[in-house]
Amino acid sequence: MIGKIETTIKQQIEKYGTICLVLIDSENLSTKRTINIIRKVQKCGVSGILIGGSTAIDQLELDKIVKTVKSVTSLPVILFPGNITGISPNADAIFFSSLLNSDNPYFISQSQALGSILVKKYSIEAIPMGYIVIGDAGTIGFIGQARGIPPNKPNLVAMYALASQYLGMRFVYLEAGSGVTSHITSSIVEYVRKLVDCILVVGGGIKSAKIAKEIANAGADIIVVGTLIEQKNFKLELKEIVSTIMKKR
Repeated sequence: MIGKIETTIKQQIEKYGTICLVLIDSENLSTKRTINIIRKVQKCGVSGILIGGSTAIDQLELDKIVKTVKSVTSLPVILFPGNITGISPNADAIFFSSLLNSDNPYFISQSQALGSILVKKYSIEAIPMGYIVIGDAGTIGFIGQARGIPPNKPNLVAMYALASQYLGMRFVYLEAGSGVTSHITSSIVEYVRKLVDCILVVGGGIKSAKIAKEIANAGADIIVVGTLIEQKNFKLELKEIVSTIMKKR
C-alpha cells in the first residue's frame, strides 16, 4: 500500500523532474546544530529530510533528533537506517531497504525482519527500497559487508536494480557512500534508468550543482545530499543544486 509520504514524493517528481533530499547523520549532533541545519535547508527548497547513520546505535539520540527536526519543519522526515537501531516512532516514514549486494544475509533480510515489528507498532509508513552500493561505498560498504560493484560495470548495477524492481521494491538507491571523494557516474545512472521503471535515488559524493545536474539529466528521480551539509557554509551550494535540478515539466 502506497502511503501519504511516498505519494507526495512521486507528485514532487512528476512536477519537477528531479528532487533533492538531504541526509542528516544523527550521531553526535546537538539540538542547536540540528535546528540551524534544518532552517537553512528549508530555505534551499529541498523536498524532505532523511535521518540515519551507518554506525548509529543510540535510538534515544536518534529519536531526539527526529523530534527536533519535526519541531522546526513541515517537510517529510524519513528514516534511513543502517540497522534496527535506526527506527524512531516519531518519523513520518522509513526507507525500508535491503542491502542487496551485501555478503551478510543480516543486511539483506534479517535486520528487516527484526525491525518490521517496530515499524508496524509505531505505524511508520514503509517505503520499500533496494539498496545497492557501488565501489567501496565508504562506511556503509564496510559496516554492511557489501561486495561493492565496480564503477566500470554498469551492467552489474543494472542487474541488481532490475532484480529489486522485480522483487516489488518501488525505489532503488544507488549509493557511493558517505564521506566518499567520488560520486556515482552519470553513465551508470543512465544505464540503470533505461532498464528500471521505479523511483531512482542516487547519493554519495554529490557536492556541487554541476555533478547534481549531470546525474539528474542521466535519469535520477531523487538526489541525496549528505556530506555537503556537514560543512559550515553549505547553503549557497545546496540552493544552487536544488534550483539546478528542479525544473518544472
